[in-house]
Amino acid sequence: MLRIVLAEDAVLLREGLSELLTRAGHEVVAAVGEPAALQTAVKRARPDIVVTDVRMPPTFTDEGIRVALAIRVDHPGQPVLVLSQYIANAYAESLLESSAAGGVGYLLKDRVAQVDEFLDAVERVAAGGCVIDPEVVRQLLSRRRDPLARLTPREREVLSLMAEGKANATIARELVVSEAAVAKHINSIFAKLELSASGEGHRRVRAVLAYLGG
Repeated sequence: MLRIVLAEDAVLLREGLSELLTRAGHEVVAAVGEPAALQTAVKRARPDIVVTDVRMPPTFTDEGIRVALAIRVDHPGQPVLVLSQYIANAYAESLLESSAAGGVGYLLKDRVAQVDEFLDAVERVAAGGCVIDPEVVRQLLSRRRDPLARLTPREREVLSLMAEGKANATIARELVVSEAAVAKHINSIFAKLELSASGEGHRRVRAVLAYLGG
């Protein structure tokens, strides 16, 4: 029997997973729907495994997996299985790179074809294994080959205009957005291309070179 902390913001899915895990002979010691509650539950219960979604309140972007990474730092070796519809590339790579410190897994909800497949993954990760959906592997390998693949269509558009030598104000006018929005996109581009803080101008040049090289 495994002691499990489950984090899923969709109530019906959370209850369904809890019932499924309980019927399989495990104990769901906490079933929560938001990141802070997940961290608290892990601290209190010290479960055998954490099963968490990626997108959780308040922004429903990547809170779940970011908390999973934080849990792995606070509780080294804590097994974590991410179960989501989405692949949070940057965070997924960091999570999987920590597999040497204990069991990790990343499954896509829509690609889990059998209940037994999910239960087997839970048990394997809890035992220290690594279970990764092949589609997650494919996307992470693609991301490593082409860093520009990490950019959204809007970010690629901004980078294209940067490559033309246009300033933020000009980019904002052409895209009909605010300069603040352009600056946010540019900062995201720098982060995704892993350009360290070495001066705004220098990073712009390096980003453009990456774009032209791609």
